[in-house]
Amino acid sequence: MKSRHKGFTVIELMIVVVIMAILAAIAVPGYRDYILRGKLVDAHNALSDFRVRQEQFYQDNRRYDGAGLGGCGATAPTSKYFTFTCVPDGTAPSQTYVATATGVAGEGTGGFAYTINEANARATTVTAPASTNGWSSNGACWIRAKPNVC
Repeated sequence: MKSRHKGFTVIELMIVVVIMAILAAIAVPGYRDYILRGKLVDAHNALSDFRVRQEQFYQDNRRYDGAGLGGCGATAPTSKYFTFTCVPDGTAPSQTYVATATGVAGEGTGGFAYTINEANARATTVTAPASTNGWSSNGACWIRAKPNVC
């Protein structure tokens, strides 16, 4: 009797490798976008909280300028993925401000800038490298997902 070898042929193994490569090519970009969307929420939450603290400062002082972030009254939010700035208007006492969250390139949020002001007007500015990956700006809201979903 002849003994028969059991196992897989090279062709069968190559078919499995190709199928795995196709699945990875589909799944990896979706996973990266999923992770990025989670990081973007950090800016939304921090700016919303900053606006509330600015309004509390305004209620106490009747002005937005003070010893906080960038000359605004409230202290700076903290984030691993974004840096924050605030610019009160040039008059004293300041009655307006614009707070900005700018993405940190090394953390994968480079190219995103979110703004909010005293009237709760929100805007998103998207530049490279985020703009090269299908993200786009919106002057009326904060972008949360592709394409241009507020």
